[in-house]
Amino acid sequence: MIIKWQIMCGENLIATLSSNGIANIVSKDRLPYDLWLEDGSDIDIMVNNLTNFYYWCANRVLTLDRKYAKEILGSLGLMQGKTDKDRAAIALTYHCLTLSDIYWVKTEDEDVTFSKVNIFENHLDNAFVDLSLRGKSMTVENAHLIADDVSTSGVFPKAWIRKEDGFYLYKDGDKENVENELLASKICSCFDCNQVTYSRDEYDGLEVSSSKIMTNLDYSIATRAAFDIYAVNHDLNPIEEIIRIDKHGYYMMNIVDYLVGNTDRHWENWGLLIDNKSGRPIRLHDLMDFNQAFKAYDNVEGALCQTTLPRHISQKQAAIEAVREIGINQIKEIDQGWFEGREHTYKMLMDRMTILRH
Repeated sequence: MIIKWQIMCGENLIATLSSNGIANIVSKDRLPYDLWLEDGSDIDIMVNNLTNFYYWCANRVLTLDRKYAKEILGSLGLMQGKTDKDRAAIALTYHCLTLSDIYWVKTEDEDVTFSKVNIFENHLDNAFVDLSLRGKSMTVENAHLIADDVSTSGVFPKAWIRKEDGFYLYKDGDKENVENELLASKICSCFDCNQVTYSRDEYDGLEVSSSKIMTNLDYSIATRAAFDIYAVNHDLNPIEEIIRIDKHGYYMMNIVDYLVGNTDRHWENWGLLIDNKSGRPIRLHDLMDFNQAFKAYDNVEGALCQTTLPRHISQKQAAIEAVREIGINQIKEIDQGWFEGREHTYKMLMDRMTILRH
């Protein structure tokens, strides 16, 4: 039986795709940045459409409590999501909804609206239907999302916790990672850059770093990895285009990552803030994820800069280039009292500051 999926942006239909690979694109300029579809019945086009769709869905697997993850995987007959198609099947059980944007998927025979299933306004159980897969019925109820990726356990434990004013991300790992994230956040606050503010909190008896979600029904985020797919398909140089969109934000990211020794700025950890009404990028989204700060911090060179790839330069070189372009943009003094018991960290930070000032 051929399934016809409807790819939605909020309440608006963007495209349809049949399980045979035939697509009908309603609004090409509103397709997700990391989903490329083409009209046509050529076999190569149809195969590419399905491959791209499964890849896109696979990247929308929510982080779920292990209890619910096992229930989903069991009803799909999967031990874990090993392939894009497996992971896509998992995401499709809850309409490919995420907390990153307002895209989602339904089948053409489903009578469901975004207002009833989106997880910004509804609990996740609203997004699920009672499934009959391989003869097993499943209903998932969920008061909050707890991170244990459906397919892997992930590197650092984290949890999306729903509060009255929205979602908060709680992150653990170990005490050092939590302390690194909190300290890096304080340092970033001394510079003119948009950043997620991390604070200390507790969850299930563990000390965690906490930050408020940056997305909502008005604003989404698209990762650098997603934008790279868009750029390739539109003959754009991704770095040049990002600098055109937000020169200040791009260069400040390179400055503060060098200063705090952040070695984890991979392509899923930075990207663009998107206006949901127009679908257009506004600027780089707020800098986030600093629990790997103060790594490669034994010398002033730093690690390989991931934000300049495919150009291979050090974080020091990238930060010097950035200062030449926009200046250092320090807006308040760094408090030495934050570094009690971490004198080496403070000295290395000051050494790096001296290099950039000169």
